[in-house]
Amino acid sequence: MTPEAVRSKSNHPAMRPVPFLKWAGGKRWFAERYIDMVPARFERYIEPFLGSGAVFFALCPHSAILSDLNRELISCYEVIRRHPRDVQRLLELHHADHSQTHYYRMRAERPSSALENAARFLYLNRTCWNGLYRVNRKNEFNVPIGTKTSVILPTDDFITTSEILGNAQLLHQDFEATLDAASAGDFVFVDPPYTVKHNFNGFVKYNDKIFSWSDQIRLRNAVERAAMRGAYVLVTNANHESIRELYDGLGHHEVISRASVLSGNPAHRAPTEELTIRTWLCV
Repeated sequence: MTPEAVRSKSNHPAMRPVPFLKWAGGKRWFAERYIDMVPARFERYIEPFLGSGAVFFALCPHSAILSDLNRELISCYEVIRRHPRDVQRLLELHHADHSQTHYYRMRAERPSSALENAARFLYLNRTCWNGLYRVNRKNEFNVPIGTKTSVILPTDDFITTSEILGNAQLLHQDFEATLDAASAGDFVFVDPPYTVKHNFNGFVKYNDKIFSWSDQIRLRNAVERAAMRGAYVLVTNANHESIRELYDGLGHHEVISRASVLSGNPAHRAPTEELTIRTWLCV
């Protein structure tokens, strides 16, 4: 069955909001340049590595499952969905108080309420170094302050964001459980940590967990199972020999390019390549 055979539920009439988070490995560039790689029609949108949700917000689907292992991330989405105006109000307070002293005081705090914790999460994301999420062995956020001083962004629209998230089921869980929920006609966008087999012995830090090469293998098998059930799965991953071999025989492989933005030195932000795998296209 081709994507054209499935009735579309992804054309939301509302204005599409800009993602409210900056996230390492985020896919805004993909949503801007390669959104035509997404199936033209699908039943339900599923994303097991949510992050900033750039592709979700670009599509604004009528039905979605969004999950991630980062509990604070999922909680932030849940709070914005329920209390968009309160989040905006607290961010305005952080904006007024922003300084090096305020940043490190907030970084050390652990608010008791979900609302205050979500506002803290957003504040730190917008003012830390390069929007990086990193925790130490005690699960404490430890990224230093960055150069950005704007806590309130001109693209903020928490009301519209809340409305769009009203169509989504938000889950704090492992990617395999999310992929195993995919059925015929669903579109699954899979953007995992880019572990490769021989890089740092096949381990990459993912939130407060380790995303290992064995997780990449587990992910590949879950992708294949979802595809066999009739889901349309699009995987983005490192364009590395070990990844190409891992997905050999599964779907259509295509290399796409992007600019590297994580380097602190702009001179080192050279174009880099990523591998995409679309399971609904022939090899």
